[in-house]
Amino acid sequence: MSAWPALEVHQTDPQIGDLIQAFLLDFGIAAIDDTLPDLSRVFFHDAGDRDRAADALREQFSGITILAIDVPDEDWAARSQVDLKAVQVDGIIVAPPWDVPVSGIGDRGSGIQSAEPIVIVIRPSMGFGTGHHATTRLCLAALQHIDLHGLRVVDIGTGSGVLAIAASRLGAATVVAIDDDADAVAAARDNLTLNPDARVTIEVIDLRIPDRIPDPGSRIADHFDVVVANLTGGLLIAAAARLASLAGRSGRLVLSGLMDNEENGVLRAFSGLCVEWRGQEDEWVCLELSPNRK
Repeated sequence: MSAWPALEVHQTDPQIGDLIQAFLLDFGIAAIDDTLPDLSRVFFHDAGDRDRAADALREQFSGITILAIDVPDEDWAARSQVDLKAVQVDGIIVAPPWDVPVSGIGDRGSGIQSAEPIVIVIRPSMGFGTGHHATTRLCLAALQHIDLHGLRVVDIGTGSGVLAIAASRLGAATVVAIDDDADAVAAARDNLTLNPDARVTIEVIDLRIPDRIPDPGSRIADHFDVVVANLTGGLLIAAAARLASLAGRSGRLVLSGLMDNEENGVLRAFSGLCVEWRGQEDEWVCLELSPNRK
């Protein structure tokens, strides 16, 4: 039986737990299981990444306990999330297959509510994006503040595919979803079959390499009207030029995965763009940027 390299991180401060998760996202993790109190189990694609992350955690944080383990691959992702319920953000409901609602379940967003909420079915898996993390909810709210009808959208780091599926259901004419993680792409494709009304093209691409956008035949070689990137603050800064080039001179960017203490750095990386919309939940921030000043 195969196994996943993982770290068990014990801590008692919820705020420190969020900081640890944000810190670890720069290490190419596969997934995080934080369903147990005071304990996060972080899964990696290989033991080398796990060991480097452990060393960095010990240098960065005090008062935590870190244990390197190997977890048997027994569909742990689905089992760990079996109790997940549907969540609603404005006019969109994200639901696991076992909790698809017949009607709305109550708004936790900005108050934009349609008579018939859009229901997106997401199967919990290795791909991030069940709607239970603040950054996913913030991006869903941001997408509903933009009239997507007829627009071209690219979702960078698609994870479960939930944001790409949402963009399609909100009226986007073309949606391309990319990720450099083959497991995430497989999960996104699976979720696309659960949402037959969505039209999304999914590709395995790492925008960080090479220095230029992939070959001219790639679906992401053109500019897009909306670029969605729910990554990390560090990755947003590192990829700022690439993301801005995908938006061209008139496209909008929806950026999330950053914390409020990273916001100024991200805005500096995207200098010349103005903030059209800003959302925040706890310490997590989402920004909608545009080259057009009002």
